[in-house]
Amino acid sequence: MIDESTVRQEILKIEPYVPGKPIEDVKRELGLEKVIKLASNENPLGPAPQAIEKMKETVEQVNIYPDGNVHYLRQKLATKLGVREDELIFGNGSDELLALLGQTFITDEAEVIIAGTTFSEYRFATNIMGGKIVSVSLKDYAHDLEAMAAAITPNTKLIFICNPNNPTGTIVTEEEVKDFLTQVPDDVLVIFDEAYYEYVDHSAYPETIDYLADYENVIILRTFSKAYALAGLRIGYGIANQKLIDYIDRVRQPFNVNLMAQKAAIASLGAEDHLAKAVELNQAGKEYLYQEFDKLELDYVPTSSNFILVDLAQDSTQVFQELMKRGIIIRNMESFGYQTKIRVTVGLPEENQAFIKQLKAVLND
Repeated sequence: MIDESTVRQEILKIEPYVPGKPIEDVKRELGLEKVIKLASNENPLGPAPQAIEKMKETVEQVNIYPDGNVHYLRQKLATKLGVREDELIFGNGSDELLALLGQTFITDEAEVIIAGTTFSEYRFATNIMGGKIVSVSLKDYAHDLEAMAAAITPNTKLIFICNPNNPTGTIVTEEEVKDFLTQVPDDVLVIFDEAYYEYVDHSAYPETIDYLADYENVIILRTFSKAYALAGLRIGYGIANQKLIDYIDRVRQPFNVNLMAQKAAIASLGAEDHLAKAVELNQAGKEYLYQEFDKLELDYVPTSSNFILVDLAQDSTQVFQELMKRGIIIRNMESFGYQTKIRVTVGLPEENQAFIKQLKAVLND
């Protein structure tokens, strides 16, 4: 008989990831012709024209396996970041890199420190390997690095710091990080997940690459999914000292980064004007949404990313469902423990305006 005893017991601790509702599902289920998705922190501007053109050129080559070493992207990114080529590792999105970190470093005796409200994949990477989650509550919606340092024990193996944090959009500052790192033993790995790095405009945001020279236990994760608008291609990368990269690379599957993703990422790195446009669009969108939330007297968390956490002061699930009926998909925060909050991605101007219009209608019903 197949039952829970059939599977590894670690699997039973895992809660499946719940992504933002897909547009096509909402259209089909609700019979809608037009749907706006502001749920998954995607870049509404889309990929750079150069990346689109490179993808078109690459279509006829997909019968060939991709470069398993990601040579040309590795070369270009190393130059851009000012790191060595052997200090980079690439993955099928940052999600794969998180899984690789778990497979490389987490055992059933390991403790992994994370923020109480943060990206759920840290729990997945830990639980699937049988590690123990040590959750530290946020302080003013941001990581409490002082409390996280105090939570370190001889069994601590990894510490995940999502900066900016998802779903709150807050950051930890350079001063806080520098003080924190002095308190972390050098055999405890500190992973800075900087998926929204390109959107940050806060002057106190740390440039973590500078820490690599002094801290062998620092790993940085970034992605092409967000500001570079390549979420559908799944490509992320990690930065760390060569020794750590070599360990992680041993559990990486061959050909894990597809050909289209490699070509598009290379082209995207050369499209600085498009990236700047995306960042500028996001900043303008944030300011508009802030103003509208203020008018509606809704509390929100000022963000350093491309999404905003908003407190509706009422059941967020009901508002989420009503907005979906009106063709607007946002993210309900109930699964994060926020019963009255939603997370909304900053969209194009017309998308932001449509969201506010429908939000007003729902709140006034």
